[in-house]
Amino acid sequence: MRARTRFFLQKFPIHPFAFCILNFEFPPDAPLAFPVAGYLYNPPLMFRQVPNALTASRLLLAVAFFIMLSFYQYKGRGGMPDPWLLHWAFITYCVALVTDFLDGYLARKWKIESGFGRIVDPFVDKILVLGSFIFFAGKNFIIPEPGTPHVVKTITGVAPGIVVILLARELLITVIRSSSEGSGKSFGAALSGKLKMGFQSGTILVILLYVNYYDRIQAHAEPYARWFRDFCIWGTVAITVVSGLLYLQRAAAFFREQNSA
Repeated sequence: MRARTRFFLQKFPIHPFAFCILNFEFPPDAPLAFPVAGYLYNPPLMFRQVPNALTASRLLLAVAFFIMLSFYQYKGRGGMPDPWLLHWAFITYCVALVTDFLDGYLARKWKIESGFGRIVDPFVDKILVLGSFIFFAGKNFIIPEPGTPHVVKTITGVAPGIVVILLARELLITVIRSSSEGSGKSFGAALSGKLKMGFQSGTILVILLYVNYYDRIQAHAEPYARWFRDFCIWGTVAITVVSGLLYLQRAAAFFREQNSA
């Protein structure tokens, strides 16, 4: 591969910076000096900080996302709700998901996984998911129950008990992970945890769409849309519980092995 690359560069000289951008296939622990159009070029260290920068940008996106949710209130500020708040919140969350994929993908591809990313990346994921469900169960998304004006419900379909389940799972896994890694053994994310994160994020996007188009849904497709929203919410609860039980099983095996050693 390197011989073919040098042959290509001799035939078609390109700028060293362009070569660095296009030459992602070489791992960072390999020799990083290549003769490029008369230069001996070493890729700058700033490329190694790209995954960390994406993780940090996701934290800023989370702050912007929660600010938009805090200003939203369904018919609570007089007149109709501003649909653009949830439009931008939806877009912001989608961008955050893209950065979540890219930072992990680039860190693995370039073999530059760092302590910063290992700590901050799951922290931001938990903030985004748990913060979203806390807002969805809060006062900004409360509407009167039809026919009973003194009884209210959440337009999102998220009850406080659901938030408690999600939060309990995350706290439990955090305690288990800190205990195991304090003993010198890695307790990284399992496939079930990644599926849980994906399903939770999908549910958040479904809820944002449901709330933002609530009036249109009421007029045309209320039973079907509400059923799909509830399916996503309770599917999230089920996956969260199952994922927590699988982590508990894994932790029990680890502690048994540790006690027998």
